[in-house]
Amino acid sequence: MSVPTGGVPSAASAAVLQASEPISTDAVPVQGPNFEKPFSLQDFISSYETIGFQANSLGRAIDIVNKMRKWRLSDEPVADDEDEDLKTHESRSQVKCNVFLGYTSNLISSGLRELILYLVKYKHVSALVTTAGGIEEDFIKCLGKTYLADFHMDGADLRRRGMNRIGNLIVPNDNYCKFEDWLMPILDTMLAEQKETGQVWTPSTFIHRLGKEINNEESVYYWAYKNNIPVFCPALTDGSLGDMLYFHSFKSPGLVVDIVQDIRNLNELARKSRKAGMIILGGGVCKHQIANAMLIRNGADYSVYINTGQEFDGSDSGARPEEAISWGKIKAGSESVKVFADATLVFPLLVAGTFAKEHVEK
Repeated sequence: MSVPTGGVPSAASAAVLQASEPISTDAVPVQGPNFEKPFSLQDFISSYETIGFQANSLGRAIDIVNKMRKWRLSDEPVADDEDEDLKTHESRSQVKCNVFLGYTSNLISSGLRELILYLVKYKHVSALVTTAGGIEEDFIKCLGKTYLADFHMDGADLRRRGMNRIGNLIVPNDNYCKFEDWLMPILDTMLAEQKETGQVWTPSTFIHRLGKEINNEESVYYWAYKNNIPVFCPALTDGSLGDMLYFHSFKSPGLVVDIVQDIRNLNELARKSRKAGMIILGGGVCKHQIANAMLIRNGADYSVYINTGQEFDGSDSGARPEEAISWGKIKAGSESVKVFADATLVFPLLVAGTFAKEHVEK
């Protein structure tokens, strides 16, 4: 590097104009989409990989999910102790990565419900984990509409008018009354079956039954019922469902819902997965329940987190993949990323660039 002349202090010029080390031949230049040239939606989504910041994380998430989708047991060498029925290429090519999808209840309240329905309808996921609101809001939407509003509406006025606000969405209280009218007779029948047959319900069998009863193709859990995809909800009572179970316990006490059998079912599904991938939208129970199930198998093989949480309060919700690696919930050296973003902004792009790619390109 040449030394500036003309009285510029050498220390200042050395600090500002410090020579760079050679750039690696593997380095990727930053580049955004070029709107002056025609491009497809897939070209646009691919451009996120080189934009930088969280766009780059989304591009990485899309890549990881596509690897989840592509993997087959036939990609791996046959182990000496392999099961006899999994030694042929044909049989091994049928074994896929089990994808565990977790999401918070507000996302079912939002339009992401239709994306989750799509994934379940076309069997792109192996299991769902959510919270009580993530169950009931799906059924409630089958009985009445949720409406767009804004974040600044007066709470006292809404309460007086019988309107419930979820962020910038509004759910009329009448929808929950319709939900009670629909659910109570089903609870009566489930209790009668429990008494007659000894059936002990779990949250997943409870949801499976409700998916059958709703009999509506607009429901996520109808398709979970149809495709026999388990839905785990450890916090089943933390919402309107809990209110209904509370009221029902006075009218007809005795209904049992066993969470222990479900934690066994979820953990065993994870343990027996030849490859396991996590896609988790949001934090809290749905995030940790899936991650903890991955601990049983010494960690997930592929992991995508999408949430706005920060790690500085020590919460699991905001924790990055590196923290899960320390617990054995994500395998060291595996494919993982966290996208710091509102899932309603980026999850549609992720689905369009992965699971729905074939439909989008038609």
